[in-house]
Amino acid sequence: MDTRMIEILVCPICKGPLLHERSTQELICHADKLAYPIRDGIPVMLIDEARHLVKDALVYLESD
Repeated sequence: MDTRMIEILVCPICKGPLLHERSTQELICHADKLAYPIRDGIPVMLIDEARHLVKDALVYLESD
């Protein structure tokens, strides 16, 4: 994904900066604890498509 595009994109909820996580192909908002997917090089900035980071962490801990 283009670095310039990442600098322009912000979280649709808080308008804060996003971190590009290359290994998972996601844009991470630490403030809202959401991960927006990047599909075929296109960021999907829909709240309904975002993965909740806290919820996933709790599920991971419960499965151990």
